[in-house]
Amino acid sequence: MSFLSGGVAVVTGAGSGIGRALAQQLAAAGSALAIADVDEKGLSETAASLATKQAALSTHVLDVSEEASVRGFAEDVARRHGRVTLLINNAGVALHGTFEELSLDDLRWLMGINFWGVVYGVTYFLPILKQQPRAHIVNLSSVFGMIAPPGQSAYSASKFAVRGFTEAVRHELGGTSVSVSCVHPGGIHTPIAKRARLGAHASESKRQAAIDYFEKVTPTSPEAAAARILKGVLKSEPRILIGKDARQIDFVQRLRPATYWKMMAKRAEAQGQKKT
Repeated sequence: MSFLSGGVAVVTGAGSGIGRALAQQLAAAGSALAIADVDEKGLSETAASLATKQAALSTHVLDVSEEASVRGFAEDVARRHGRVTLLINNAGVALHGTFEELSLDDLRWLMGINFWGVVYGVTYFLPILKQQPRAHIVNLSSVFGMIAPPGQSAYSASKFAVRGFTEAVRHELGGTSVSVSCVHPGGIHTPIAKRARLGAHASESKRQAAIDYFEKVTPTSPEAAAARILKGVLKSEPRILIGKDARQIDFVQRLRPATYWKMMAKRAEAQGQKKT
């Protein structure tokens, strides 16, 4: 991993899940790291897991929805590490509830992290990345940035937004030293469902039902997802699909762009029953 070895990688949402796995694999590849998360305890645990990697490391407790904090984060990383070669905007959250069960504050909270956190990251790290002969931006969307299931109005809106933003930025940076990838993970076994916020008007049973279903249909480990992302980075892939389920969803959406959910709902129901 010649591009990664000796580079400086920034990973948000590094306190658990894909972010933690990315930090571990980047450190093993010889990259210096600046890792960030709003969860100080989780971030410390990730840092502890890197202790034997001998990689230069800085940790940053950060809420990516706060523009001033992200600006200060970029300045701090540049000061500590001198440069940045890889930015991975991974931090993200979820909501339980249909659109009618959510409040506007719920929507603002989720968009602040999932979308504006990505925008702020690109805004303040791009000038630093452009100073390098080769650099890369990775923004995490989702398969729900390609399809929009019921119960995912806010999450899908944010991930569609990340996809559109990322693709436009990639086209604008074509021919420069900065490559851009948009990642669309399928079901990844991370804590995101357990940590999701319950919509203001949703019942507590909605949370448990969503968690139970999520546990049944997340076939890919964070470690496998991280490895696929870094493989895509090395190949400068513009779109990175993670998991067999993501590839199937991509195919069905393109086959039936207006009516895909009829087919997918039957498959999801059968899959949930099968794994009960």
